Amino acid sequence: MEAQHVVFTEPDTVELQSFTFDIDDLAPDQIAIETRHSIISPGTELACLSGEESWAPLPFVPGYGGCGDVIAVGDDVEDVEVGDTAFSYTKHASVVTSSVLVSPVPSELDTVKACFARMAAVSITALRVSEAELGDHVAVIGLGLVGNLCAQLFALAGCEVIGIDLIPERCRVAEACGVKHVVNPAEEDRSAFVEEVTDGHMCETVVEAIGAPAVGARAGELAGPLGEVVLLGSPRGERVENITPLLNRIHLWGNGCITYKGAHEWRYPTERDESGRTKHSIARNVEILMRLIAEGRLHVEELISHVLPPSECARAYEGLRDNKDEYMGVLFDWTA
Repeated sequence: MEAQHVVFTEPDTVELQSFTFDIDDLAPDQIAIETRHSIISPGTELACLSGEESWAPLPFVPGYGGCGDVIAVGDDVEDVEVGDTAFSYTKHASVVTSSVLVSPVPSELDTVKACFARMAAVSITALRVSEAELGDHVAVIGLGLVGNLCAQLFALAGCEVIGIDLIPERCRVAEACGVKHVVNPAEEDRSAFVEEVTDGHMCETVVEAIGAPAVGARAGELAGPLGEVVLLGSPRGERVENITPLLNRIHLWGNGCITYKGAHEWRYPTERDESGRTKHSIARNVEILMRLIAEGRLHVEELISHVLPPSECARAYEGLRDNKDEYMGVLFDWTA
């Protein structure tokens, strides 16, 4: 059957191209999905579009996750049937195959909102690795999709959350999503703001959700004694500086003895161990997140800035790269 997919043909060049999809060429553990909507991960996909990601040589078909209708299943597939609406980690294409992280979409949840479980599955990793507890102060630096959803999840866990971002619109959206304390460092000193909110104690947990090495190196300034910094965003770009102050912030008691932790999504197994020895898995996270979205407890409607036809794929990535005030949650509508 004829299909279409988004292709990064060369640095900063995006095209919608046709390809032939063979629905009869499924592996026993695969399913075929006719996509309704797919969501762009701005940080990862823009890095790939730049041509600087070694694991994504150009030309490259990008994608992070999407939802659609199951049109075929392999012989070994048991939990999904033709006709089901499914969420999966897939490429930006009108028809896709998948064999991992396939979850039924709750009947009460539309596929646009369900796609945000993909971004939230990144965000929840910070909560999983953190030692934050009920009542702790948590600062989230960066309020894009991942940071916003991360802030919401910590708030759902009973933490007092402080959101930090330089982009006014992202600060506004975070407030609309229920983030109680929001500060724009371009308008107000962030350390003074955090100090006031925490009554001088600073934060038990600080999450760096941008992936900027300079921001990660300074994130410990917002942590109190024995606090932690969680690196949620994947660091990109070069940063040359004296790291002794950072190391002393980690090492010396008088400087806080803070702890740095990595929160890469793939540190957890794809599926939960049936023996019960592994509590968390990406599949379990996705199921929980879709339930929270369906119940309206995890806000995603406020994050949707554009739902575009795939024919406007170049516009989508250009907007995410150059117009961060207006472009935030961007999805492709493959039914258009």
